[in-house]
Amino acid sequence: MTSSPALSGPAVSLPFEPAAEEARATDDRPNVVLVVADDLGYGAIGSYGQKKIKTPVLDRMAREGLRFTQAYAGAAVCAPARCSLYTGLHTGHSQVRQNPRAGLPGALRDRDTTFAEAMRAVGYRTGLIGKWGFGPERGEQPSHPNARGFDEFYGYITHRHAHDYYPEHLWRNGGRVRLKANRQGRHGVYAPDLLRDRAVSFIKKAGGDPFLLVYTPNLPHAPSDVPSLGRYRARPWSRADRAHAAQLTRLDSHLGDLLDALPSKRRTIILFTSDNGPHEEGGVNPDRFNANGPLRGYKRNLYEGGIRVPLIAWGPGLVKKGRSSRITQHTDLFPTLAEFAGASIPRHLDGTSLRGTLTGRRGQPPARHLYWYRSETHSTRRANAAENGSVTRMAEAVRQGDWKLVRFAPGSRRPSSDSGWRCELYNLDKDPGERRNVASRHPEVVIRLSRTASASWAG
Repeated sequence: MTSSPALSGPAVSLPFEPAAEEARATDDRPNVVLVVADDLGYGAIGSYGQKKIKTPVLDRMAREGLRFTQAYAGAAVCAPARCSLYTGLHTGHSQVRQNPRAGLPGALRDRDTTFAEAMRAVGYRTGLIGKWGFGPERGEQPSHPNARGFDEFYGYITHRHAHDYYPEHLWRNGGRVRLKANRQGRHGVYAPDLLRDRAVSFIKKAGGDPFLLVYTPNLPHAPSDVPSLGRYRARPWSRADRAHAAQLTRLDSHLGDLLDALPSKRRTIILFTSDNGPHEEGGVNPDRFNANGPLRGYKRNLYEGGIRVPLIAWGPGLVKKGRSSRITQHTDLFPTLAEFAGASIPRHLDGTSLRGTLTGRRGQPPARHLYWYRSETHSTRRANAAENGSVTRMAEAVRQGDWKLVRFAPGSRRPSSDSGWRCELYNLDKDPGERRNVASRHPEVVIRLSRTASASWAG
C-alpha cells in the first residue's frame, strides 16, 4: 500500500524568546542525529563499564566525543520519558505521564510543541525513523509524527506495535506499508534492519539544508528477538540473554552504518541516549551484564538505575572530547537543539541548553532541580524488590545538587498534601548507589525537597 502525504502540523502559538542568530546567519548550522535506544541501561555499553557485550562503535564515539556521567531520562518508563524528551517538559508539567492505559492521556495535544517543530520552522528537514509511541495507530491525528514537526516518518506509531520485531506492517507517514511474509508464514523482514536502511537513506538524501534525524529503534526492548546470535551463540547464558546481547551489538553496528553515511559538506552532531533503565522482561537477566552499572534499580524505579542513562555527544569539530559530570535531563535537549538550529526557544521549558557544554564554551547552568513522576500498574521482580514491594505505588523524585529525594505515596494515587508519603533521602556524591537512606539525619532537606516536588506538579 502506498503511503499518504505527510500531514502538516498545527500552528504554534506560544510565548517565545529569541535564540542565538549567528549560526542561522552564516548557514553553517549542523545536521543533528538523535538516537534513542529502548530500555538500554546506564552500564549496558562498553564506555560505561560493560564487559560482556561488545559495542565498539559507541565506545569509539565516546572516545572521540563527550560522555555524560550524570544524564537522566525524563521518566522510568518509555512514554513519559519520550514525551519529556520531545517537549522539554518534565513529568510534572508534560501531557503524557505514564505508559498507555485506558482513561489516561497517551497522545500529544495540539498545543504541545516539539523540538522538531521549532527546527522545521527555521528550515531543517526533519525525520523520525523508528518507534514513536503516542496516540492511536492512525495517520490522521494530531499526535502523529507528521503533525508534530517531522516531515518524514517511518516506523511504529504505538508501543504495542513496536514490541513486534517481525511486524506485518510499518507506517510511512500517514499510510501503512505492508511487509511480505516468508515461506513459513512469518513476516520475513527484521524491522530494526529496515529502520536502519531508512535512516541511512534519509541521511544520504541530504541536500543543501541541514537535517534533523531522530532515530528510535526498538532495540534492545523485549522480546529478545534477533535474526542471529552472532558472537554470543556459544555463551553459557540463557537464550534470552544471548539474544539480548546480540540485539545490543546489532544496534551498535547500525550506528556504524549511520556514521558511514554522514555527508562531508556539513558537520553533524550525533547524540546517543536511552529512554530509561534496563528491562528484565522476556527472561533477560540485567544483572548478568551489570546493565545498571553501580546504580540501584531498573526500568520502572525512580532510583538511579531506572532513570540515569548513557548520553554520548559526538561531532568532530563541534563537540569537545572528554567527560562531563553536568547534571542533565532529557528536558535539556529541546533548548540545546533549538539553539544549534538558531530557532526560537519556548520560555516554558524545564531544561537548559547544553550547547556551551558540548562546544567547550561557557554554557548555561543546569536546571535548579530535576523532577520525576511514576505511576505504574505493571511490576517486574527485580524492580519491585529494589523498592521493597512498592513499584505499583505512585512515586516521585527530586534531585537538587547532590541531594536526591525519592518518596512513595500510600497507594496508586497522588496525595493532595505532603503528608502520608514515605520519604527516602540520598547524597549522590557520597552514595551514588543509593544504599544509605539519610532522611532521618536531614529532616530539613526532606522538607525542602518535598516542597519542591509538590511545587513541580501541575495537576
